[in-house]
Amino acid sequence: MDVEHPTTTWEALQDGNVFYRKQQVYSIPGKLPHFGDFVVSGCRYGGPIALMRDTSKVTVLGGGSTAFAKAQIQVYSAAGEGLLLFSWDQGKIVRFGWTGDERLVVLNEEGTYRLYDLQGDYQQYSLGSDAAELGVIDARIHENGLVALTGSLSLLEVKGWEGGKPLTLANPGISQPPYSWTVIPPDLTVSRHVEVLLSVDSTVYSVDNLESTDQRLSRGPFSHLAPSPNGKNLALLTSSGALWVVSSDFQRSLADYDTTKAIGVSGQVRQVEWCGNDAVLVTWDTMALLVGPFGDTLQWFYAGPTFVITESDGVRLMSPDTCEFLQKVPTSSVAVFRPGSTSPSAILYDAWEQFIKRSPKADESIRSIRPELATAVNQCIDAAGMEWSPYWQRRLLNAAKFGKAFIDLYNSTDFVDMGQTLKVLNAVRFYEIGIPITYTQYTQLSPAQLIARLTSRNLHLLALRISSFLGLPSSAVLKHWACAKIARSKSTATADSELEDDVVCRSIVEKFEKLGGASVSYAEIARKAWEIGRTDLATKASALLDHEPRPSDQVPLLLSMKEDKLALSKAVESGDTDLVYHVLLHLQKRMALGNFFRLIEEGGPNLAPARNLLQVYAREQNRDMLRDFYYSDDRRVESAVLSLSEAASMSDPTSKISAVKAAQKFFSEDKERTFEAKMMEESARLLTFQQQLEKETDGKTSFFGQSINETLRTCLINGMSKRADKLKSDFKIPDKRRLIYVSMLERFWYVKLYALTEIHDWDGLDAFARSKRSPIGYQAFVKHLVEKGYHKEAIPYVARCDANKRVDLYVLCGDWRQAGKECKDRGDKAKLEELRGKCPNSLIARELETLASSMK
Repeated sequence: MDVEHPTTTWEALQDGNVFYRKQQVYSIPGKLPHFGDFVVSGCRYGGPIALMRDTSKVTVLGGGSTAFAKAQIQVYSAAGEGLLLFSWDQGKIVRFGWTGDERLVVLNEEGTYRLYDLQGDYQQYSLGSDAAELGVIDARIHENGLVALTGSLSLLEVKGWEGGKPLTLANPGISQPPYSWTVIPPDLTVSRHVEVLLSVDSTVYSVDNLESTDQRLSRGPFSHLAPSPNGKNLALLTSSGALWVVSSDFQRSLADYDTTKAIGVSGQVRQVEWCGNDAVLVTWDTMALLVGPFGDTLQWFYAGPTFVITESDGVRLMSPDTCEFLQKVPTSSVAVFRPGSTSPSAILYDAWEQFIKRSPKADESIRSIRPELATAVNQCIDAAGMEWSPYWQRRLLNAAKFGKAFIDLYNSTDFVDMGQTLKVLNAVRFYEIGIPITYTQYTQLSPAQLIARLTSRNLHLLALRISSFLGLPSSAVLKHWACAKIARSKSTATADSELEDDVVCRSIVEKFEKLGGASVSYAEIARKAWEIGRTDLATKASALLDHEPRPSDQVPLLLSMKEDKLALSKAVESGDTDLVYHVLLHLQKRMALGNFFRLIEEGGPNLAPARNLLQVYAREQNRDMLRDFYYSDDRRVESAVLSLSEAASMSDPTSKISAVKAAQKFFSEDKERTFEAKMMEESARLLTFQQQLEKETDGKTSFFGQSINETLRTCLINGMSKRADKLKSDFKIPDKRRLIYVSMLERFWYVKLYALTEIHDWDGLDAFARSKRSPIGYQAFVKHLVEKGYHKEAIPYVARCDANKRVDLYVLCGDWRQAGKECKDRGDKAKLEELRGKCPNSLIARELETLASSMK
C-alpha cells in the first residue's frame, strides 16, 4: 500500500526550524457555489458553512444558481454536503454567523435576529425598540454573543443567546461608520468584557462597556482587523496592503510585511485570518499567503475564490475543489518524523520499524533511549493524535505500544484514551459525516459537545454509538431522537394518524426501555409533541407523560397543555406540597374563581389534600378567597369561625360588631348551632353596649372588647354604678335556669367587691354589703380585704360570718383580743387555750389567760 509519508506535505519556515502542513481533508469539486458571489460564514471546530447571495454583486443566474434567486441561506457541511436551505422574509440581512453550539444567527436591519438549528427550527429575539427605530447597519457575531452597530453609530452588545436585553457600550464618539471593525470575545480579554476595535481614519478605537480609547495610531485606515484565537495578538491590514501584527493592547509590534510584494498578488484582499496563534493567512481570489512571525511566507494558488475559517490550532481552507486544513506541524510530529531527528521518539519509532523487520538494531535503539523511554512513548502517542491518516495513527500507536513494553511501571491510560479518541475522530471525519475536527479541537470542544453536534444533524445512531463507546450518558441523544421522530411525523399525517401516533409513542417507550433511557425526561418529549400542534399526538403526549418519573417535570407541562385537573392530581400524588401550591396558584390566576373552586370540589377525596392546602394558604395570605371558598362550598360553620377570627384581629368597633353579627348569621343558618348563634347575638349586644359606654365617657375610658366581668369592674371603678346595674339586669339569665342565675349573681357580687376594694370606697362597700343578703357570704369579703392588706377594714365583716368561723377570721385579721372574746362568748375554753399558744406576744397571751381564768 502506497501511503504518503507525513513529511511530504510539510513546508519549512524560519530557516527550517518551523514547519507548516496543508492536509487535504475532503475533495469537493462542484459541490459548493462560487464563493465570490456569496457572503459566507463558517463555524469553528469543523462546523458547517452558511452562504447567502451577495446582493451587492451582479450575478448571472444559470441552471445551478436557481436555488439562490430569492433571499435564501444555504448551509453546507465541510465535505460540501447540503444540510439546510431556508428562505428569509424578515427584511434586509445585515450579518449572520455561528454560535458555539452550531446555531446560525441571522440579524436584520431592524434589530430582529433568529437562531436557526440545523433542522430549520428557530427562536426569534429583538435588540429592542431603539435598534428598530435607529436601524442596524452592521454587526459582529461571536460564539457567545453579538455586537451591533446602530444607525446612530452606537454599539449594542447581546450576551448569550437567551434573548437578554442588549447593553449599550461606551460611546465611541465617531461621526461616520468605521472603515473596518472586529470584536474580541469576553473570554479572551483581561477585563472579561467584550472589546470592540474600530478602524477610524488613521487610528483604532478600543471600546468596551466603560470607555472608548484612542490607540493613537498613524498607519490606518485598516481594511481588515483580525484577533488571534487566544485574543493576545491582532493582525491589521492597511489600505496600502501592509500587514501589521501587534499585541492586542497595541504595546508591542510583532511583525510587519508588505503583501503587495508577494508573487501573483492581484485584486482585493478577501480575508485576513489567523492560522493558530503563530501565523496569519491572507487570501485573494486565487491565492493564499501565509505570513510567519519573522516575515517568512508560504503561498498557494487556487482555481477560484476561497473561504477560510480560523481554528485554535490552524485554519480550515475551503476552495472550489477541496477542503484543506493548514496548521503548524505539532512538536510531537516534528520530533518523530523530521528527517535526521535524534529525539527519543524518533529513535523509538525507528526501533519499532526495525523490530517488525526482525532486525537486532531494535534492541540497540531501545537500550540507547532507556532513560527517556517514557517520554518517547508519550510523544508517539501525542503524534498519533495529530495525524489525519489512520495508517500513520496505527503505526505511531504500535510504536508506543512497543516502547511501553520495556517500561516496568507505565500508566497506559493515555494510550487507551488516545486509541478511543482516534476511533471517534476518524468516524466523524468521514465524508458522509463531514466534521473535520482535530485532536486539539476535540479536547477543547469536549466529547459531549461533539455528540451534541451529531444529534443536531440527526445522526442519532452514530451519536448513540459514540456515547456508549466513551461511557457517556445517552439521554441527550435519545431525547433528541424522540423529538425528531415526533417532528417528522407531523408531515405524514393521514387518515390513519391515530394509529400512527400509537406506533410513534410505543416505539419511543420501547427504545428508551431497551437502551436505558431511564434518565430521559418524557416531559420534554411530550412538550415537543404538543408544540407541533397535533391534537392526537398531544393526547399521546399525555401517555408519554405517564412514564415521566419526575412530577416536577410532568406537572408544568400539563399546566401548559391546560390539563388542569390532571396536573393537580399528579401534584397531589407526588406528595410535594410546593408543587401542589404551584398548581393551585397557577390555576387561581388563570381561571375564574367559581371555576377554580368547582375544579377542586369536583375532585372528590383524591383532591382533599389540595383543598386543605388551599385553606392553609388562604387563611394566611388571602382571607377574601377563603371566605368565597367556604361560601361556594356551603360551609356555614367554617364561615362563622372565619368571621370570628377576623373580628378578633379588628380594632374598629363598627367593623368588629359587623363581623360578630356575620358569624351569628352563619351559625343561625345551621340548625345544630343554635347555642353558638345565641352566644354570638349576646356578644354583639355586649359590644354595642360597650361602644355606648365609651361614648358616654367621651372615649376617656376603654370598654370595647372587654368581657362582662371586666366591663362591670370598669364601670364600678369609674363610678358608673347605674350602668353596672343595667349591664347586670340586661344580661341576667331566666329564673328557670336557677343554678346559672345564682352563678351569674355571685359573679356580680365578686366583681363589685373587687372594684370597691380597688378604689378604697369603704362606705360604698359597707352599703353594698348591707343592701341585701350576700349570695357569696361575708367570709369572701374578709378574705379578699385581708389578701389586699386591709385588715382593719375586714374586721367589721367578721361579725356577719358564721359563728363557728369567726374566731379564725378574727385571727386572720390580726384581732386576737376579739378572737378571745368570741371564744369566751361561745364558752370554747379549748379554742381559747389554743389561741394563747399561738399568739404573737406575751401581752396578748396574758389578756387571753385572763379571759380563760374568768371562764372557770
